[in-house]
Amino acid sequence: MAEDRDPQRRSGAPQGEERAEEQREPSIEERRARRSAMRASQTYARFIDHLCERGGMSPAVAQQAAVSVLCGLEQRLYAEEAHDLEAQLPRKLTELLHRCERHDAESRPEKFGRDELLKQVGEDLALHPDAVEPVVRAVMDSVRHQISEGEAEDVSAQLPQDIRHLWLPTM
Repeated sequence: MAEDRDPQRRSGAPQGEERAEEQREPSIEERRARRSAMRASQTYARFIDHLCERGGMSPAVAQQAAVSVLCGLEQRLYAEEAHDLEAQLPRKLTELLHRCERHDAESRPEKFGRDELLKQVGEDLALHPDAVEPVVRAVMDSVRHQISEGEAEDVSAQLPQDIRHLWLPTM
């Protein structure tokens, strides 16, 4: 009687292997990896949402802007400080950042100021010069929102005054 109620038994489908696959519990390593990936995805999504809200841009533009600004910002930092900053950023963002060609510059920090940073970001995003500074500030605000106050101060201490002006929150 119970066999008649099971559609797989009536259809003649093999049961042993399929049911074992359906009922197999993922290992603890698989569950941890899934949770880690989900947290990483959620953290990145929150970062992009904050940037979109702060900068009034689409998620695709926000992603490009974040990579461009962070790449320029990290070029101004010593490698150790850039590593410390990245340790507090969403993993997906750091993965995207490492794909940037300029990001792998050998000598750090590079010597350039605010105007060069704005020019670089403007070219990366094909923005009118007047539109670049608000985007840079939005990214920097979103990054500061993501990292500890101590790390924000460490980054600020390594920036030249004209870029530090962009990094610090506007009052």
